[in-house]
Amino acid sequence: MGQKLYLSSFIFLICFSGIAVSQNVPQPNHVGPYAIRTSVDLVVLQATVRDHKGAPVSGLGKENFQVHEDKVLQQIESFSYEDVPVTVGLVIDNSGSMRSKRPDVISAALAFVRSSNPEDQIFVVNFNEHVSLGLPAKSPFTNNAGQLEAALSRNVLTGMTALYDAIAVGIEQLRKGRWDKKVLIVVSDGGDNASKLNLAQAMSMVNQSNAVIYTMGIFDETDEDRNPHVLKQLSRATGGEAFFPKSLQDILPICERIAHDIRSQYTITFLPTNKNQDGAYRAIEVKAREASGGRRLSVITRTGYSAPSNLHSAGRAQDNRP
Repeated sequence: MGQKLYLSSFIFLICFSGIAVSQNVPQPNHVGPYAIRTSVDLVVLQATVRDHKGAPVSGLGKENFQVHEDKVLQQIESFSYEDVPVTVGLVIDNSGSMRSKRPDVISAALAFVRSSNPEDQIFVVNFNEHVSLGLPAKSPFTNNAGQLEAALSRNVLTGMTALYDAIAVGIEQLRKGRWDKKVLIVVSDGGDNASKLNLAQAMSMVNQSNAVIYTMGIFDETDEDRNPHVLKQLSRATGGEAFFPKSLQDILPICERIAHDIRSQYTITFLPTNKNQDGAYRAIEVKAREASGGRRLSVITRTGYSAPSNLHSAGRAQDNRP
């Protein structure tokens, strides 16, 4: 487990290089990535497309895509391929097993900040058995190296792990961000032995959010608390990916891939043919092919969402499928 923290911040801060977020521009009125606007029932997806060799594919048009909701073909309303601003949350495991590598974490974090775009919007969630925001309430988002150093250093590395509670706090903080496109980067072993929420409740929040979650599993093979399945589940449900670097050398290419994916995604919107506001989970499948009916391509996007509910007593949707 000693390697775990050494890798954690290094992962976080390299991953965001090149992701620009303007904090001086008014909140956009358009529907942002993955947002589900209950007023017009518009579903907006971000999709990463790869060929059979795993290389990213650009230059596709609307005609190359099909969207199915619960196996029913949907009409694509709008389509674009462009880099858009992002609000990013770094969710960092601060449990006792991470203690020995804190200096390496901070150094890696500052290296990222110094190389990042000055308009990036970033926040930090630290967690062990307690969950806290690393930045002060008056400055909830920043790209300032000194502020992020303090945020990453704030907690004592001790105690157990409340991963599910940390995900919930991260999702809530994303809602306060300036931009519609929202990403969580979670570094943990996937284990949880201290949360008030259970996995089903955490997944319910994930399914109702507009967050894309990328996860990094940092653990030793002897770590009894590791749970890579949970990390994979969180990422797959939201259209992100899960990564399990074996060494420091693995991290840079992984983070470059994440940064590229975030910046180079297709935005696809559709109005569901199912107009029921019943809070039910709806499965999404996006298919893509090369031009003129060519080879099928791999599409990474969220696997579904919880529909809005018009029943006040129903609260949030209870279907927690990934």
